[in-house]
Amino acid sequence: MRGTPLIASGLAALALLAAFVVSRYQPRRRLRRLSGRVSPVVQSGGRVGGVPGQLSAYRWRPDLVRLAAGLSGLAVAVLVGGWAGPVAALPTVVLLDRLLRRIEPPAVRRHRLRAAADLPLAADLLAATLRAGAPVERSVLAVADALGGPLGGQLARVGRTLQLGGGPQEAWAHLATVPGAHRVATAAIRSASSGAALAGALTRLADDLRADRAVHLEEAARRSGVLIVLPLGLCFLPAFILAGLVPVIVAVLGDVL
Repeated sequence: MRGTPLIASGLAALALLAAFVVSRYQPRRRLRRLSGRVSPVVQSGGRVGGVPGQLSAYRWRPDLVRLAAGLSGLAVAVLVGGWAGPVAALPTVVLLDRLLRRIEPPAVRRHRLRAAADLPLAADLLAATLRAGAPVERSVLAVADALGGPLGGQLARVGRTLQLGGGPQEAWAHLATVPGAHRVATAAIRSASSGAALAGALTRLADDLRADRAVHLEEAARRSGVLIVLPLGLCFLPAFILAGLVPVIVAVLGDVL
């Protein structure tokens, strides 16, 4: 029984290591796989193409999230022991599995923020191509080719869907993960159904998106200032206690005793 805490600690360390690997590497592989599927089409201006056998290079990999949750549950079972160990391990595994899958990895967050930052420029470019007389699907593919990056890949899927005869709602749904893109999609769907001019709406949306982004950046700067002060306050707290409170407490106790 003496080695039980040591075994539990080792299993917990393995679970933390697996969770770290999940947050660092698995999303990057997924993003590389998605970019590998999209980039040949973006570079060719909407023509489907790619390297033969490219997808076969991605083999099955174990689910590291489930592995981390399972190791954590095993650590809880070993630490608790007895019949109560498996009872406590089961909800631990389920809870950790759900929590780990809800955490947004840093790579995914960077791609999401980059797509949101490129969205106003994409709206301006799309408005310019529409004013030049190009149809919507060709305008979207041209903007996707010019932008590149995560937003360019998603716009390429929108343009391909429109070229293949897909409906506007189905096509613009590819931008659902981009913050603020629902406004662009709503304007495009409304234009397709009513025949209203889309270029002017996109220009106004680009200005609104830039204004919203400026407000969000200002709020983030204010929050960062507060977060910077908190560690500094924690550093000064021990000195304040030792220099201010301890002498007063010692003096009061000396008078009382």
